[in-house]
Amino acid sequence: MTASEENSRLPKHVAIIMDGNNRFAKKNQMQKGDGHREGKTVLDPIVEHCRKRNIQALTVFAFSSENWNRPQYEVDLLMKLLEDTIHEQLPRMQKFNIALRFIGDRSRLSPELQALMLQAEQRTANFNSMTLTIAISYGGMWDMAQAAKQIAADVLTNKLDLEAIDTDVFGQYVSLSDLPPVDLLIRTGGDFRLSNFLLWQAAYAELYFTETLWPEFTVEEFDDALAVFGGRERRFGKTSEQILQERLEN
Repeated sequence: MTASEENSRLPKHVAIIMDGNNRFAKKNQMQKGDGHREGKTVLDPIVEHCRKRNIQALTVFAFSSENWNRPQYEVDLLMKLLEDTIHEQLPRMQKFNIALRFIGDRSRLSPELQALMLQAEQRTANFNSMTLTIAISYGGMWDMAQAAKQIAADVLTNKLDLEAIDTDVFGQYVSLSDLPPVDLLIRTGGDFRLSNFLLWQAAYAELYFTETLWPEFTVEEFDDALAVFGGRERRFGKTSEQILQERLEN
């Protein structure tokens, strides 16, 4: 297989639901919160590996809209870990030429954290080897509701014609509209659900579920997920015969 053929079998955009931190801590008789601290260290090698494999975008689910309902000590810890992550990632983003972005409802975050996130985005905006997006205070239904609200506002101010609204137009209003759609969505931790993550962007994503808890997830298993992805036939509503014919013609 040539390098171009191998790259054609790789996803352009990978999303990960990083689940299982608390269960990892319980399994290893660790203190509360230690699972999240362990999980934070797993992301770096995955990001670097994505860049080496020429994956254009990696989006990770760090804190969902529903996670605000968790115990306050855990919410506070996760916010502190996010702050630490941003400080730690900035030099790495510069070293590897990676753009760092955030999606989610920032209104619920502290002004200090919001300012830090904005600063990180501005400082890495022109980096173009890859895009790392951290979803914080994010939910797929919130994302689509915000898109619908903005579309309604643009219709009311005559910036958008009502009859022009279709799936392509709607897709321009959701988060990450300038990135490729999610090709591969990985969930660690053994659960088999999307948990309100990138519902629009992952409409045609291949799903990979693993029992591995996030702090135990390795680059090797990430490669296993890529191999599974490469072996799947993506039809997008067409037949297998149509897909085969398109490959022959190309």
